[in-house]
Amino acid sequence: MKNTRIAIVGLGYVGLPLAVEFGKKIETIGFDINKERIQELKEGKDKTLEVDQAELWQAKKLSYTINVEDISDCNIYIITVPTPIDVNKSPDLGPLVSSSKTIGSMLNKDDLVIYESTVYPGATEEVCVPILEEQSGLIFNQDFFCGYSPERINPGDKEHRITTIRKITSGSTKATADKVDRLYKTIITAGTHKVSSIKVAEAAKVIENTQRDVNIALVNELALIFHKLNIDTEEVLKAAESKWNFLPFYPGLVGGHCIGVDPYYLTYKAIEIGYHPEVILAGRRLNDKMGSYVAERVIELMTEKSIAIDKANILIMGLAFKENCPDLRNTRVVDIFKEFNGINCNVDVYDPWVNKIEAQNEYGIYPIDEPKDGFYDAIILAVSHNEFKEMDAKQLRSAGKEKHILFDVKYMQSVDEVDGRL
Repeated sequence: MKNTRIAIVGLGYVGLPLAVEFGKKIETIGFDINKERIQELKEGKDKTLEVDQAELWQAKKLSYTINVEDISDCNIYIITVPTPIDVNKSPDLGPLVSSSKTIGSMLNKDDLVIYESTVYPGATEEVCVPILEEQSGLIFNQDFFCGYSPERINPGDKEHRITTIRKITSGSTKATADKVDRLYKTIITAGTHKVSSIKVAEAAKVIENTQRDVNIALVNELALIFHKLNIDTEEVLKAAESKWNFLPFYPGLVGGHCIGVDPYYLTYKAIEIGYHPEVILAGRRLNDKMGSYVAERVIELMTEKSIAIDKANILIMGLAFKENCPDLRNTRVVDIFKEFNGINCNVDVYDPWVNKIEAQNEYGIYPIDEPKDGFYDAIILAVSHNEFKEMDAKQLRSAGKEKHILFDVKYMQSVDEVDGRL
């Protein structure tokens, strides 16, 4: 696309892979407010492990900056900042508002602003556009235009990459939608799916993870029921999967930057327009309590073996929100940690994937270098990193005292090798 100059605002798990792909073909500047992040990228390092050094060097037309002035002469701005929830589980649009103010202050006539952050339907035009107009003094859909193309990146997934995941595209006018679609087609080999409005694109994104959340909530509830019936949940699910149209979801902790967050964006908007969601919120409540449930199960098993709970040594294996990636965003493993820490247990967390300083700053948890041999009263397999999956039960149990509990949240071990599973 001739004379195109792209600015990617936010260089995290979403923004960096996008910047790299555009930077292979189009003049692109990656902007982030984190000075350390910019420095490491300039050195060819990505702590998120989403992009390797070879790929970073391949993006010959990509540069990085922490100075907002460096992106002022761009004509396409793609905003990929996080959209978390606050303590009340309401949308926190702070990063989105802040980035919109920044971009609005430098908008020129005919510029295009594309949002990729997950939001509720209507947020782009109701929240972001007025900010862009106010800051720029320009008129929406006359002087500047907007698009929305939701991110679909799956952190840690080396098979489904940004270029191989079909991209939803939309624009504030038909011509803008066509322009946005053409832009993404330059890098997305899987193709695009253009929709009729920004609202439709926003809604499509937010229901992708809401659907997964509800499905996982169902199997989590089934796991609770089957435990009371003394039935192994995995065996039940494997049997059900023998039918061609059974959906293969498994119980577990539901965290991360998307699945545990996005449903609250949809329910927030639903309540705002006068509808109180039932199924979605019920699923959220159930998934939010699974960490506590795991702790309860382990305590129950310890009691059955007459293992003292007070001052017990607990090992939690895994802290990232999912396997084989260092992503700590909204990890629900912390719920297990809090439960045991709150009843006077000594809790060690071991995760070779995560940044220890980041874990300390974010959750007050400093992961250990290695588990201690013969030291723990309970060992909890919380995240299915490859390193943990490769260990057999004997290796795992070597960290436990003569009398201990081994609990498997992720079905890494067979039912007869552990004391309990979800």
